[in-house]
Amino acid sequence: MSLRSANITVMMAAARKAGRALIRDFNEVEHLQVSLKGPANFVSAADKRAEDIIFNELSKARPGFGFVMEERGEVKGSDGQHQFIVDPLDGTTNFLHSIPLFAISIGLVKDGIPVAGIIFNPVTDELYAAERGQGAYLNSRRLRVAARKNLGDAVISCGIPHHERGDHERFRRELGVLQKQVAGLRRTGAAAIDMAWTAAGRFDGFWERDLSPWDLAAGIVMVQEAGGFVTDLDGHMNMLLNGSVAAGNYEIQSALLAALKSA
Repeated sequence: MSLRSANITVMMAAARKAGRALIRDFNEVEHLQVSLKGPANFVSAADKRAEDIIFNELSKARPGFGFVMEERGEVKGSDGQHQFIVDPLDGTTNFLHSIPLFAISIGLVKDGIPVAGIIFNPVTDELYAAERGQGAYLNSRRLRVAARKNLGDAVISCGIPHHERGDHERFRRELGVLQKQVAGLRRTGAAAIDMAWTAAGRFDGFWERDLSPWDLAAGIVMVQEAGGFVTDLDGHMNMLLNGSVAAGNYEIQSALLAALKSA
């Protein structure tokens, strides 16, 4: 990989170290499928362990940077400009069910704008990295978003609101519109993976609502650096503030926004 800035290097090292801990815990999960309480508590412990590793590694390497983390919330930094936005385990439900689709997501924002990102699935050893102006990579391979231009040829990924979350009625309307227009719909259960796979051209596009900044920060720069377009579902750049996202190449992303609006 030609991405070797000091920031990316420390982010990659932190992700790999936390990934080793998650793999150990993931291998234990199948022995815990006994009581509802047991596995869920275990996963939140795995989550916290991974976050502690990332926090310790990054704060040692970048003592002035702030943090926004899923478990410990916001930690102010003396730097005032830079923040790491961290999800130590995106795809918790997958993890809990021994489904090997989950990721560590570390975004770096400067003055509120994502400038670098790491998305790492330790099970498949796929490490996605991107930095503003430097391109996006999967391990050492340069990434480009898919070239398909029509929704009719496109496989689109989405998030499905579930038990006590999100607007189910609105999602069904959006689904109804898109089902008629696309070649396929997919749902991975991990927004960071959805963004990484869109950057890699595996998915042609992705949309979801009700996300947190740590679900999105790394993925935004990943898709942009792979030549793609990312906005919120109003077509603006407020993804981290309002938690909605639409991503893809220019044509697919525009068509996706238009279709969702019509719903």
